[in-house]
Amino acid sequence: MAPIAPPGTPHVPVLLAPLLRAVAPVSGTWLDGTFGAGSYARALLDAGAARVIGIDRDPEALERAAAWASAFGERLTLVPGRFGDLAAIAAAAGAPALDGVVLDIGVSSMQLDQAGRGFSFLRDGPLDMRMSQSGPTAADLVNRLPEAELATILYEYGEERASRRIARAIVQDRKAAPFTTTLQLAGLLERLLPRPKPGQPHPATRSFQALRIAVNDELGELARGLAGAEAALAPGGRLAVVTFHSLEDRVVKRFLALRSGAAPRGSRHAPETPGEAPGFELVTRKPIAPDAAEVAANPRARSARLRVARRLDTPAAPVDPRALGLPRLALEGLA
Repeated sequence: MAPIAPPGTPHVPVLLAPLLRAVAPVSGTWLDGTFGAGSYARALLDAGAARVIGIDRDPEALERAAAWASAFGERLTLVPGRFGDLAAIAAAAGAPALDGVVLDIGVSSMQLDQAGRGFSFLRDGPLDMRMSQSGPTAADLVNRLPEAELATILYEYGEERASRRIARAIVQDRKAAPFTTTLQLAGLLERLLPRPKPGQPHPATRSFQALRIAVNDELGELARGLAGAEAALAPGGRLAVVTFHSLEDRVVKRFLALRSGAAPRGSRHAPETPGEAPGFELVTRKPIAPDAAEVAANPRARSARLRVARRLDTPAAPVDPRALGLPRLALEGLA
């Protein structure tokens, strides 16, 4: 097998070996909706995929891949775009019926490690956080939104219990000077929140997560991507999704439960209503987590969870976004 990441890239793919085991045997045309450093795409090609379509909204990811992707010739097709549009992208690439879809949700190691991208509270850089490098930045949200809207973002997307206190402090501080850098905002959060005990996350973790999700519409994109995968997968095709926090995993879990017939059934208090025929069969009843060896080698993998399902021979059906556990803000974006 080829190296799990192209030479010179700092990215270490998460749950790669368990994913390949869960989707084996690999053949036909696959779509990697979160191409990143190309580690999953390369592994799928090495495992037997005839072709992989790689999608990424980050132009830097596709620029980095240009140095090595040509070695795979027509077996690897790179497309700039969002994985929420994967069904249309696959059809345009001549692959309307896919044999597999892989999604690695969230921010990549390369994005975190580049201070200039503004994703990390540990490195000083512009308060940006845009995966596509277009549209409003995190600084735009922090400096322009009313206090109540900021608090809602921090609470719904970061599950930050001190959201109102943080939003109030941001609005007060920005009167003197706008927030422009990551460490400027992280410093406010460190002053405002209790010092973490050993093993607890940095005080800025939840707020930075919330702003990043809001800037990139990550949960809305995930909901669209799951629906798109069902529409694009051929019968027998596999869907594999890696998530990194509870908000993402809840959406994937509920989508697969609803579309596999594994959602809770009715009771005398809530009678069962007829539903659509299942579109998926669960391959993993419970999420796969990294083992101790992987966490030791790559601490960022510790919160990762993998869910896999197999597409059935039934028409794709719509899922009410309200049933996926999406926060209100994400639902408004999907309306």
